[in-house]
Amino acid sequence: MTTTTTTDRPDTVTSSELLSVVASRELAARRTVFAGIGLPTLATELAHLTVAPQIEVVYESGVCGAHPSHLPETIADAVLISGAEAVLSMPALFGCVLQGGHIDVGFLGAAQIDRWGSLNTSVIGDWESPQVRLPGSGGGIEVMANSREVFVVMRRHNPRSFPESLDFCTTPGPDRALAEGIRPLGAGVTRVITELGILARAGVGEELRLIAVHPGVTVEQVREATGWELKVSDEVGTVPPPTDAEMRLLREDVDPGRVYLR
Repeated sequence: MTTTTTTDRPDTVTSSELLSVVASRELAARRTVFAGIGLPTLATELAHLTVAPQIEVVYESGVCGAHPSHLPETIADAVLISGAEAVLSMPALFGCVLQGGHIDVGFLGAAQIDRWGSLNTSVIGDWESPQVRLPGSGGGIEVMANSREVFVVMRRHNPRSFPESLDFCTTPGPDRALAEGIRPLGAGVTRVITELGILARAGVGEELRLIAVHPGVTVEQVREATGWELKVSDEVGTVPPPTDAEMRLLREDVDPGRVYLR
């Protein structure tokens, strides 16, 4: 039997590494993942080497079943095409793959998320005179509406990133969409991985709730860092820290060139 030990220097694990490892574990038993560039790419590549060897990664550029020799720097990076199972047109990707219900998990990032899992990737501050203008939706709306479930990785967990009300709703979750008379296919956001812990919900009609914290983090810290009155699971677990094996794979096999790790 092989014994897996946790890293004996947890202070050397960066936030990007922690989020990537924890997010990768959530992909166990998932088959098709629509991945964004950055932390979602790190997580899916690590999951392929650990908990989900049969995972099929789909990118917004139309690449399905990507097998890149090294990490792509953008969704249009040519490295994604070499060895891929297929490269589809945008109408085929969004009309057949996404709207056809073939994506198990949509993996997204955001600047802000609310208690129902709606996302802001457009502006921070007022729309007419924002403090920060962000990239916008891309394919986020289609991913949210049509994936069976959506995972979100948040680099920051503070009241500004988890506000009571979004500065702008770029990507409405199914609860918000239903209120406008639109019926999405999927459950919306079911997992949110942050530097403090993991929030989850089963689907429509439920708020995100805290289900686990990282070692050394308290429930009260997470509540104080959340802009709404956060619901907490009856039993809050502790997220196992990254193992030596996970860290070695992430640093040496997934991203040795530090494309996204920092």
